Amino acid sequence: MRVALIVVMGVGVALSGCTSAKEPPPRADSTAPVIAPGRPGEDAKTLSPAEAATAVPSPTANAADIRFMQDMVVHHRQALDMSLLAPTRAASEKVKGLASRIKDAQGPEIQYMSTWLQEQGQKVPEHHAQHQGMPGMATPLQLEQLKAATGKAFDKLYLELMINHHQGAIKMTGQVLTGGTHIRVEELANDIGVGQTAEIRRMREMLAGL
Repeated sequence: MRVALIVVMGVGVALSGCTSAKEPPPRADSTAPVIAPGRPGEDAKTLSPAEAATAVPSPTANAADIRFMQDMVVHHRQALDMSLLAPTRAASEKVKGLASRIKDAQGPEIQYMSTWLQEQGQKVPEHHAQHQGMPGMATPLQLEQLKAATGKAFDKLYLELMINHHQGAIKMTGQVLTGGTHIRVEELANDIGVGQTAEIRRMREMLAGL
């Protein structure tokens, strides 16, 4: 029995010695810089660890997030109102197809933003909420002109107004990406910016072909 104990103790000491002789596991250097990719067309930036920690979007909304979501609901609704005119007024099948895609994309986004606002305990804007000073919004006179237009005249005016409308939305996304903090708002703003930039390019090509 004593021999067995001595053997066991000897093995234990040997294992302990092997363990203590191991190299410490490697770890990431906490002082290493972080490369943050830029937005489309912008260069990447090198952030310090402290800057990187604050650059990560938060699940907490701030005033810029709330304002963006409320304003974008109103902004999208006008795009839908304009696009709903196309099936009976447009001459170009390409314009009709574009209007349909805008409706199909922005309708669900309105619902997403409305649900998000309700989750935050915030008010969802009324359908005809005021929008003075909001970038890219068509004026009441322009909307009346669009409703009265048909054929190629409608196509031209619709494309002109919608290009300006999309440019306004992209400006709004840039503002919230700078001032907002909520990760879901950032994700949506990025999606809107990328999608509407591509649509502006297509609309300019269509406008040039009229």
